[in-house]
This record gives sequence, structure tokens and C-alpha cells, in this order.
Amino acid sequence: MIFETLKPQIETIIANTNNTVDERLLNICELLEANVSYYNWVGFYFRNGNKEELKLGPYVGAPTDHTIIPFGKGICGQVAVSNENFVVPDVAAQDNYIACSITVKAEIVIPIFVNGENIGQIDIDSNTPDPFTEADERFLEFVCAQVASIL
Repeated sequence: MIFETLKPQIETIIANTNNTVDERLLNICELLEANVSYYNWVGFYFRNGNKEELKLGPYVGAPTDHTIIPFGKGICGQVAVSNENFVVPDVAAQDNYIACSITVKAEIVIPIFVNGENIGQIDIDSNTPDPFTEADERFLEFVCAQVASIL
């Protein structure tokens, strides 16, 4: 499985202290987008200070206008409140979906916890309908745990 080959590469990126945190996050986005065929937009959102909103961090993919997302709005905003993974097989079926691109068919958002607090998330859009499996969830939980170790 591709995820097992990517895990050591994620660990190598995280361990590279010659790069800033943002550079390492961008490297992770680039690695995932380049190696998982149905990961078409990969990015990080983080809590914006003490505000009840998320701010876009490093990402790869089409530019987005959604640089600030209020808690509760869209898939990312819902994860900021629920503290739970959110897998959306068909974005068209979601009432509270914020469309980034008409090509996006599915989305997965996994929260990042530091000391038990949800401080951000990885957000992945796919142009493929219903591509995400439990393997994606477990792998992205691994990625988020690695990211948490440098935040």
C-alpha cells in the first residue's frame, strides 16, 4: 500500500529541522499530492489565535478564496467544533459544504491535536467520487500525529 511507503518519508520531513515548520508542512502537502492519485488539493488549516475561526496554512493545489473559515462552517469548520474525522464521499450531498472548486467531488478532514486540544487539521479534496477509505483515515491520523510533534 502506498501509505506504508509514505510514512518514513513523512517522518524524514518532520525530522528535518533545517526547514521551518511551514516549509515542512508544505513538503508534506507536496508529497501527498504527488503520490496519492486522488489527493487533488492538500492543505492545513489552523486555529487563528483565540478567534473561533480557522486560517489557511501551507497547501498545494488550486488557489482558494477560503483563507479564513468560521468554526461550524463547511467541513473544516465542523471538524473544528466536533474534534472528529469527517469523510465526505459526495460533497454535493452536504448542506454545509463550502465549494472550493467545481471539480471537487469528495473531501476528508482530520483534526490535529496538541496536548488534547484541536489546533488545526489536514484537509484533502478529491476530484474522484468516494475515494477515501479507512486506510486514508488511519494514514492521515498518522500524518497529523507527526505534525503535532513539531507544533
